[in-house]
Amino acid sequence: MLEMGNSQTMSLLEGYLNINPTGTGGAEIAIVDSVALESNGGDSEVFVDLGKSGAGQISVYVVREGDTLSEIADMFEVSANTILWANDIKNRSSIKVGQELVILPISGVRHVVKSGDTLKSLATKYKADLNDILSYNGLTANTKIKTGDIVIIPDGVISIVQTPLASGSQVSQSYPTYVGYYLRPIVGGRKTQSIHGHNGVDLAAPIYTPILASADGKVIVSRTGGHNGGYGTYVVISHTNGTQTVYAHMSVNNVSVGEWVNQGQIIGAIGMTGKTTGPHVHFEIRGAKNPF
Repeated sequence: MLEMGNSQTMSLLEGYLNINPTGTGGAEIAIVDSVALESNGGDSEVFVDLGKSGAGQISVYVVREGDTLSEIADMFEVSANTILWANDIKNRSSIKVGQELVILPISGVRHVVKSGDTLKSLATKYKADLNDILSYNGLTANTKIKTGDIVIIPDGVISIVQTPLASGSQVSQSYPTYVGYYLRPIVGGRKTQSIHGHNGVDLAAPIYTPILASADGKVIVSRTGGHNGGYGTYVVISHTNGTQTVYAHMSVNNVSVGEWVNQGQIIGAIGMTGKTTGPHVHFEIRGAKNPF
């Protein structure tokens, strides 16, 4: 199989983390490069569901006899809607024995509905996708939200104010740096968005540009078709240093779950599947600094 390579390293911001992974309680704080980002106003808050691992890692679970969606959600300490949304499941009772579920932690905004709010206005306010909001919260376009309701806005963006951390604060968590470990997943192209979501960057290039495995590892998720939590056609590779890399919005997926891939191996191609406005690969490194 054809192999290609091009590596580069540079310093960048840490991905944001949350001191309260459940997304409940009082105002929450996200940490970016040792600076606290506090939401303006008291009616919304940063929502980061890191799951049981506490590191935002993606898990895969095969449904067993007697399992229920709520029990699986409790097992991984995520919401049931996180599982439904990430697996394009419309009905809570539709999971089947042997079905492979991707447990995909999400990030976004937790909003307490005020008078005058509509689902469309929330999508506009938080620069989010209305269909994502409907799907994640189990709503329809005709649903009337009322004051006091809680709506989660997947990948929502809130205005923030910066508050320096107190001296000696232990809230911030640093990702380890693996110099030279990761290969840039495409040759050429350009970065169109810096660190966002789960420690990801967007690298734009023409459709069908080859996507390369960033490091040696085992494919743990390989999805073709569907929305899949906004990732569309995507691949997740688990690496021997305990990290994961994610390659989203593919047009072509060349690998299967359980397959071992080598650094630089072509695993797919640039596309526009899932939630995207142009051809690019959304590339995440979960558990380490993203050098790109």
